[in-house]
Amino acid sequence: MGKKSIPIFKRIFFSPVAWLWEAYYFLRRVCYDYGILKQRSFFVPVISIGNLTFGGTGKTPFTLWLAKYLQQKNKKVMILMRGYKGKLEHSSGLIHSGKMSPDPVDYGDEALLFARRLQDATIVVGKKRSENLSFYFPKIEPDVVLLDDGHQHIKIKRKLNIVLFDAMMPLHKYAVAPLGYMREGFQALKDADLIVLGKADIAGLEKVKALKLFLKPYLPRNIHFAEIGFKPNGFYNHANDLVYTIEQIKGKKVICVAGVASPQSFFTLLEDLGAEILVTESFPDHHYFKLDEINALLSYAKSEDALIVTTEKDMVRIKKIIEDDCIVFLEVDVDFLSGKEASLKVIDSCFQI
Repeated sequence: MGKKSIPIFKRIFFSPVAWLWEAYYFLRRVCYDYGILKQRSFFVPVISIGNLTFGGTGKTPFTLWLAKYLQQKNKKVMILMRGYKGKLEHSSGLIHSGKMSPDPVDYGDEALLFARRLQDATIVVGKKRSENLSFYFPKIEPDVVLLDDGHQHIKIKRKLNIVLFDAMMPLHKYAVAPLGYMREGFQALKDADLIVLGKADIAGLEKVKALKLFLKPYLPRNIHFAEIGFKPNGFYNHANDLVYTIEQIKGKKVICVAGVASPQSFFTLLEDLGAEILVTESFPDHHYFKLDEINALLSYAKSEDALIVTTEKDMVRIKKIIEDDCIVFLEVDVDFLSGKEASLKVIDSCFQI
């Protein structure tokens, strides 16, 4: 696991904490496996999209792709999510996509992204997902439930477990917190049905191959892998209007702004599109921007005749405090590099009797 990369004093000091953390999650899964703790079952397939690590693996765009695919198959989709850093995170709230303009302060940025990009879906936010699903299920009667960031939420019985990994993350970071970036130990992979390796397009063949070999001993036999990257669609303003195509950004002066877990892939994508990047500004994941932060960036952008380019999730929060034509966001979709057909077969199996 690359423990030689962890300083010895850190291993000595944090190893007991990491061991207790891993033991807790291991025993928790055992209790659910043997019925000591009860899972709640529902009359439709529940598909979990999750990961074992902290940070960005591409769950949001993958969940969006999956929801669109299921809608194409005439499935009524409900997305069950935490609504991280929203006021309703500790209670519950519901959004019908396309029918309202909710506040990111209440629902969180990811829920609003789903509401904008999906034609007809229901998004339920709140960390008590099992209770929220029980409450909203009879009101909505969905055909399928997508459990966003759900691999640790095993109180809900699921039909399919999709686990994502960041192909860019160094292997030595695969240790349970606080020694590394893992939420729980590798024993949790025994429940996986499909492994998706995100950012495979920028990671390169060698890193992707090394990650597959690293994970293989912990995975069920004959499990399918998929490799994904991100396909840029265009640059949109605060009103969600297309203002620049992918080709039109080439040579333009750009200030990159990102408040996401792993911003480097976003910066790299803009660079690959030919933008002239003046500066990159990183903020904490789900950062709620202050007006003076944005005004300072706008002042610099206008002095250089530049654009501020941000992510779709960040624009949800930025336009809450200011709307300016100098600020645009890059819309992206999942792009399968390999494993798409196998992934579709695994997903379709959820609906076979």
